[in-house]
Amino acid sequence: MTRPVILDLDERGDLLDPGTGRPVPAAGVRQVLARWLLVPETATDIVVFTHGWNNTRRTAERSAGRFIDLVESGFHADRYPELAHWSAYYVVVRWPSMSNPFLTGYRRIRDRAHAMTTEGRAADVLAQLLGYLNTERRLPGSPPALRNAAGQYLHCVGHSFGGRFLAEAIQVAADRRPPVLGWNLGDPRYPYTVDTLLVFQMAAAPDVFACRFERILHNAPINGPVVLTHSRADRATGLWHRLAEGTAGIGHVGASAPSQYVAWTALREITAAYERGELDQRIVNIDASHRYRRGRWWNPAGAHSDIWYPESAHLVLTLAGLAR
Repeated sequence: MTRPVILDLDERGDLLDPGTGRPVPAAGVRQVLARWLLVPETATDIVVFTHGWNNTRRTAERSAGRFIDLVESGFHADRYPELAHWSAYYVVVRWPSMSNPFLTGYRRIRDRAHAMTTEGRAADVLAQLLGYLNTERRLPGSPPALRNAAGQYLHCVGHSFGGRFLAEAIQVAADRRPPVLGWNLGDPRYPYTVDTLLVFQMAAAPDVFACRFERILHNAPINGPVVLTHSRADRATGLWHRLAEGTAGIGHVGASAPSQYVAWTALREITAAYERGELDQRIVNIDASHRYRRGRWWNPAGAHSDIWYPESAHLVLTLAGLAR
């Protein structure tokens, strides 16, 4: 397996120094990142993965390993001609997400995730991480005319509440412009640009991009689409989210607003290519109900974490290719 760099956040959203396990002050985050992250020249893509609900440190690392194995084994140059070559550098962000798998546990981790980004520093730390990676990578050039395959592309992949962390980090750059390094590929007001954002089974309300993350749709530092999978068998974002917040979540029904920016398509088999036009939208809902089904009857969370399939890797690699 390709070994990732693993970074941990505590319940306050502070970065923990991988060497000492102690929280890092805001002013010291860049130094810690510089000590532990080194993007090799041979890397074609940088992938930041953030896990979701109900993981210990060990299971979060195992989930990240499954994700990386899927992507690495799924790459075939003839299937993704835009990539030609794939050599990814992976950064995994862990956070305290463990609870019981029922409504009380869902509410507790929802509240923690919210507090980590609103009262704590999780969004700022992730924003600094993305900015640092942007500084260290070989920039692809200014879109669209100067994009080139020789650059190193930056992708964010989240699961469940982990996707909310990543969306918060991107919006932090738009709203508060934290002290991160780097320059934006398209808009000099922003310190970094993310090429793609993919969230599996997002634990958020369907209108969150109209009410909370509206900057992402217009003038935030993200070049590509926001791609969101959903499944009717996801009980966590279906039943638990509805009982906790009065509406089913994105992971169950998809994003609904602002409707003029929302497109819909289905999760494709690995032998079926996506058309550029169906993914070249601001928000793209991917219906994975036919694939993300395991645990529907016996697991309290349903198919919320039933995402480890070649089709998921196919979506990641397709988006990476379309970013070129």
